[in-house]
Amino acid sequence: MPEMPEVETVRRTLTPLIVGKTIKKVVLWYPKIVATDHEKFIKELPGKRVLKIDRYAKYLLIRLSDNLTIVSHLRMEGKYHLTTSDAPKDKHDHVEFIFTDHTALRYNDVRKFGRMQLILTGTERQVTGIGKLGPEPNSIEFSSDYFIKALSRKKKNIKNVLLDQTTVAGLGNIYVDETLWQSGIHPLSAANKIPAKKAKELWQNINQTIKIATKKRGTTVHTYLDANGNVGGYQEMLKVYGHAGEPCAKCGTELEKIKVSGRGTTFCPHCQVVY
Repeated sequence: MPEMPEVETVRRTLTPLIVGKTIKKVVLWYPKIVATDHEKFIKELPGKRVLKIDRYAKYLLIRLSDNLTIVSHLRMEGKYHLTTSDAPKDKHDHVEFIFTDHTALRYNDVRKFGRMQLILTGTERQVTGIGKLGPEPNSIEFSSDYFIKALSRKKKNIKNVLLDQTTVAGLGNIYVDETLWQSGIHPLSAANKIPAKKAKELWQNINQTIKIATKKRGTTVHTYLDANGNVGGYQEMLKVYGHAGEPCAKCGTELEKIKVSGRGTTFCPHCQVVY
């Protein structure tokens, strides 16, 4: 699943491709991608101009004229690519926005898990999943004091706490495994048992890792591509994710992989302490 650095990279690469363009027609090859009224989606978008693209956590917010926003979540394998309106359709292209200049933005999704919603601009926290999210890494709201206090109230294991998006938004399996390893914290540690000093170290590693991963244009380990069709670069820096059975980069102990709430989780049994 694209995480915050990947979605931010999509936003940055998609912006120069479509901002300023006017939608002429919308085609829904697989209507279930759109979680709001399908007919309204098709009828209201023609004539609307793309003003800018914002992002919160893993959500893209495509701002349109007339106070409308398309909220897009890529889920596991969603991708956008710009083509021409007469280009052959790929079998995994599910939504098409045809612009007045005869270019077309297509949404491609092998698993069909991604979703779009058409809403009034400014209501995203009231009518979409964004309202349930915690603060983003490197934001003013995501302070070390906030994070330490938030963990102290959570009895669940730290892996689940970081994945559920309510304490901190934008992290997924890749960056959770990496930052827990960096911090020496076992993924099954009870969040409220982690010492404040360790929680602060984790907070620092989350901020730094997301910053570097964004600079590297995200992580491609499966199918992630930006809006220009390019892979990310952070996969070359991964130390635990995807490296089960290999020696730990810190101590040489063989990295282990377990399931935590159904999610593959790689860690070092020597370096990462259970709290």
